[in-house]
Amino acid sequence: MSSDSTPVMPQHIAIIMDGNGRWAEQHKVARAKGHERGGETVQRTIDLCIEKGIPWLTLYAFSTENWGRSKIEVTYLMNMLAKFLKERLPEMMEKNVRLHAIGELHMLPKNCRKQLEESIEKTKNNTALNVVLALSYGSRQEITAATRKLAEMVQRGDITPADITPELLSNNLYTAGMPDPDLLIRTSGEMRISNYLLWQISYAELWVTDVLWPDFGRAELDTALESFRSRNRRFGKR
Repeated sequence: MSSDSTPVMPQHIAIIMDGNGRWAEQHKVARAKGHERGGETVQRTIDLCIEKGIPWLTLYAFSTENWGRSKIEVTYLMNMLAKFLKERLPEMMEKNVRLHAIGELHMLPKNCRKQLEESIEKTKNNTALNVVLALSYGSRQEITAATRKLAEMVQRGDITPADITPELLSNNLYTAGMPDPDLLIRTSGEMRISNYLLWQISYAELWVTDVLWPDFGRAELDTALESFRSRNRRFGKR
């Protein structure tokens, strides 16, 4: 049963959106169609989080490992991203959604970076829901970059090794200033984290569904939230 300290709703949901390709295979359509349906699920999930009053949603949209896919698929995904951001910007403004992005964003094609920067800038004062896109993202790379920053600070004499704390490291991650996720959802039934927010999900509740991402909807989110509410989050204290 849930403890008194467990909130009715998680304040930050992180999702590993997996299964677009398998969905396409099952439906005997091109992989592009699976990614297209996955994009529709993103918008559906955003709407559900707004409805339920969840303030933060982080989506694993494109990993550093995904650059190893075929050039054709990567190009399609990047063009789809730019198109999604452009087409959804008016809706984000109407629904009061603020967009953020984390990852090695310099690796994105110019058209994607430009549209991403425009969407982030135009939505910066919105308050209903913070949507964080993890793009060209890998948690090991993120932690390595933060460690390198701290080493450079020590080398310059700005800090000493004794000054390095978990809080200081957190403040040098891509997610600095964002709350840690308290619920991690993975679709498609895979039982792994896939280099996603390894530092930030240290105390997140995990929920995995066999449902593929394009089919993820209200029923699955409600089940995940009910599971979250039923858990006793002790954080190792008892």
